[in-house]
Amino acid sequence: MNRPQKNTDDFIFGIRAVIEAIDSGKEVEKILIKKGLGGELFKELFEKIKENQVPFQYVPQEKINRVTRKNHQGVLAFISPVTFYDVENFLPGLFEAGKNPLILVLDQVTDVRNFGAIVRTAECAGVDAVLIPEKGAARINADAVKTSAGALHLVPICRTKDLKKSVLFLKESGLKIAAATEKSSDNYTQADLTGPTAIVMGSEERGIEKQILNLADAQVQIPILGKIESLNVSVAAGLLVYEAVRQRLHHS
Repeated sequence: MNRPQKNTDDFIFGIRAVIEAIDSGKEVEKILIKKGLGGELFKELFEKIKENQVPFQYVPQEKINRVTRKNHQGVLAFISPVTFYDVENFLPGLFEAGKNPLILVLDQVTDVRNFGAIVRTAECAGVDAVLIPEKGAARINADAVKTSAGALHLVPICRTKDLKKSVLFLKESGLKIAAATEKSSDNYTQADLTGPTAIVMGSEERGIEKQILNLADAQVQIPILGKIESLNVSVAAGLLVYEAVRQRLHHS
């Protein structure tokens, strides 16, 4: 059985090629670097990684080989099909434009198709931005774009090194933090989502990180009446986002 070919549009390999990608302004999602790599050319690359604050990770060579067996020289860069925003620069523009911000925060949502489906719903619901962490998030690749029905080219994706710090920034900027958790006894329809709001969704396996959950102004749950313990995260995100839409339409 032949393995499906990986989409070669979403990664670049080789030290010089990756340097040129950074220099040309390509949106580099993450760089994998073989452990123990050295040399002058690598030093030049590493300086550019630091200068441009590109996420990187040291990995065994086998991990890079699983993506490509071509002459990668121990360096492989994943190229994102979307441009990432900094939420601290992005949010003030929403207020200046007279908007009532609705931000969707995804903590540890790593499934590419769930992520794409969530962004599709966010676009349909008029969500202003989706905030994700650099680490512990789904890769934004061709599959994600396809599942989003192109919404990933329309909804601003904000990416942060420190999700807790960014959620705290949203809170201090006047957004109500509404976190979805099965540990809450409050029904999601009881939360007031009419004002500036950030809805936080966690992974199906681990939920929302405790430090982020502690920042929430409202912790809400979606009633589960059957035997399966949780909804698919993309369905749960859709319910909460459209509850905010319902409340805002009723309130206006």
